[in-house]
Amino acid sequence: MNHQEKPTEDNLTELMEFVLLGFADMPHLQWFLFGLFLIIYIIILMSNGTIFLITKMDPALQSPMYFFLSHFSFLEICYVSATIPRMLLKLGTQRRRISLVACATQMWFFLMFGGTECLLLAVMAYDRYVAICNPLHYPLVMNHRVCIQLVTGSWTIGSSIMTGHEYQIFSLPFCGSKQINHFFCDIPPILNLACGDTFVNEMLVYINSVLFAMVPFLLILGSYSKIISTILKLPSATSQAKAFSTCSSHLMVVVLFFGSAIITYLRPNTRHSEETDKVLSLFYTILTPMFNPMIYSLRNKDVIMVLRKLLCK
Repeated sequence: MNHQEKPTEDNLTELMEFVLLGFADMPHLQWFLFGLFLIIYIIILMSNGTIFLITKMDPALQSPMYFFLSHFSFLEICYVSATIPRMLLKLGTQRRRISLVACATQMWFFLMFGGTECLLLAVMAYDRYVAICNPLHYPLVMNHRVCIQLVTGSWTIGSSIMTGHEYQIFSLPFCGSKQINHFFCDIPPILNLACGDTFVNEMLVYINSVLFAMVPFLLILGSYSKIISTILKLPSATSQAKAFSTCSSHLMVVVLFFGSAIITYLRPNTRHSEETDKVLSLFYTILTPMFNPMIYSLRNKDVIMVLRKLLCK
C-alpha cells in the first residue's frame, strides 16, 4: 500500500469503474480455470447445502453443535457466492470491468460474510469447550436461546463493523491506474489505487484483522488447549478418541481459514506481493469452503450415518 501525496484537483481523476485483472496473465488457461472453478463452486454449493438441510431436517442432528454447523454451512454458501460467480463471469466473457458501486458491494458482502465466519468459528470452539470440559452444565449453558443469541451476535457484529470500515475505504479519492491485480475487490489492492495518505485506512485494516482474525484465533487456541487437557484426563482410550474426533475437524478448518487470512492481512506492507496475495486468497475464499464439508462429513460419524440413511431410502 503506497503512501502517495494527494494530487491537485486538476490531476485527480474520479474513477467510476475498475478493471479486475484476475488471471489475465494466463490467457491460455482461461477456459480451464473457468471449468475448474465452476466445478469447485458446484461442489461447495451441493456439499454445504446438503449439510445445511440434513442438520435442519434430521432429528438426530439437533444438538447445539449441529445448530452452529448448519449456520456455518449456510454462511459458507453466502461467502463463496460473493466472489466466485463474478469471477466465473469474467473468465467466461473476458469482460473485466467492474463499476465502483459493484466493487464496493462485492467487498461489503465478502468482508461481512468473512468477519461473521471468523466469529462463528470462535463460537463453535466455545461450544466444544463447554461440551467436553463442562458436560454436566452443557444443556444449561448452551440452551437454544443462547445459541440463537451467539449466532445473531456474530452476524450483527460482522456486518456493522465491516460497513464502517468499507465506508472509510471508498471515501478515498481514486486516481491514476484503475487496474486491480486480483480476482475480486479486496482491501489491499483497492488501497493501492487510492490517492493521498492511506495510513488511517491501513491501521483500520490491521485493527479489524486483529479483532476478527487474531482474537478469535487465540480464543479458539485457548479453548482447544483446555479441551486437550481435559481429553488427556479421560480414563479410557476410546473416550479420548471419540472426543478428539469431535474436535479435530473443527481444528483443521480453523488452521486452513485463519492461517491464510492472517498471513494476507497482517503481513507488513513492505512484504506485500500482489501475486502472493492472490494465491493466498484462493485458500480462504475457495479451497477452505470446498474442504470444510468434506472434513465435517468424513470425520463425523453422525453425519455419515444420516447420509447413508438418506441414500438407502
